[in-house]
Amino acid sequence: MESILVTGASGFIGSFIVEEALNRQLGVWAGIRSSSSREYLSDRQIHLLELDFAHPEKLRKQLSDHQKANGKFDYIVHCAGATKCVDKSEFDHVNYLQTKDFADALGELDMIPKQFVFISTLSVFGPIREKNYEPITEQDTPAPNTAYGLSKLKAEAYLQSIPEFPYVIYRPTGVYGPREKDYFLMAKSIQQHTDFSVGFRRQDLTFVYVKDIVQAVFLGIEKEVSRRAYFLSDGEVYQSRTFSDLIRKELGNPFVIHLKCPLIVLKVVSLLAEFWAKRRGTSSTLNSDKYRIMKQRNWQCDITPIIEELGYSPEYKLERGVKETIAWYKDKGWL
Repeated sequence: MESILVTGASGFIGSFIVEEALNRQLGVWAGIRSSSSREYLSDRQIHLLELDFAHPEKLRKQLSDHQKANGKFDYIVHCAGATKCVDKSEFDHVNYLQTKDFADALGELDMIPKQFVFISTLSVFGPIREKNYEPITEQDTPAPNTAYGLSKLKAEAYLQSIPEFPYVIYRPTGVYGPREKDYFLMAKSIQQHTDFSVGFRRQDLTFVYVKDIVQAVFLGIEKEVSRRAYFLSDGEVYQSRTFSDLIRKELGNPFVIHLKCPLIVLKVVSLLAEFWAKRRGTSSTLNSDKYRIMKQRNWQCDITPIIEELGYSPEYKLERGVKETIAWYKDKGWL
């Protein structure tokens, strides 16, 4: 039985990858923190492995102990990371330095797997091609304008700099699905009769359902691809109201007041929310990074390479994905 380690296994994307790995009868190790929720990791076939990415020496010992008892992993999917931080410098520490330390430890311990999958983000490219609204391609030069995007780009660059390191990088656009909490806030707002949109200029949005990310990850493993990076979306382009309109439909078309927020107002509110959150020592959903993400007008990306090289075929267009997601929220009592 081949083995797979999924870091960030208790999280949104990681928990779905764990489930599919079990379906494929792999030996599954769920990399978690001591404080991580086990809500989606209850299957008895899952081996829980506490990994302390914040302390490199402790992480090295944890990996070494595992190697002595079980050997090295055949595959590693690195989902662990930060999408919200109290201080922007934490993005660099968590997403870049901890990924670097992890890769270094694997090399030092002779534990480099057949494939090291890194879940990155389309945000590593930033707001480019915004004049002509053309898809971002792998030939474009990344220009991240967020601390989050920059931290992921630095992690990508480090993995790519290691000679013969078998990385595969996936750069998903907006990821949604059951268990996801940010798009849930949109659904909750619509249920409460309010829908927000940002800016008055055209905005082209793209999305990818979480199960299509899982599909891509395991296609890459099956194809034994190495040292490649791919964009991930469902292959369609949507306008700013499409997502909220589909949510409204699944909620039974409640009466909704559509509020369009000027970018300058969003910027002020985001900066104030970030300031007060930092004073309280917490993270805020609205912050300067989030403002730049919402301000970005072009989220198109070229998924031709992953279609041609891996046979990726998105199974969830937005309508189907939203329908399944809202049904899950309802079933779990979130809505």
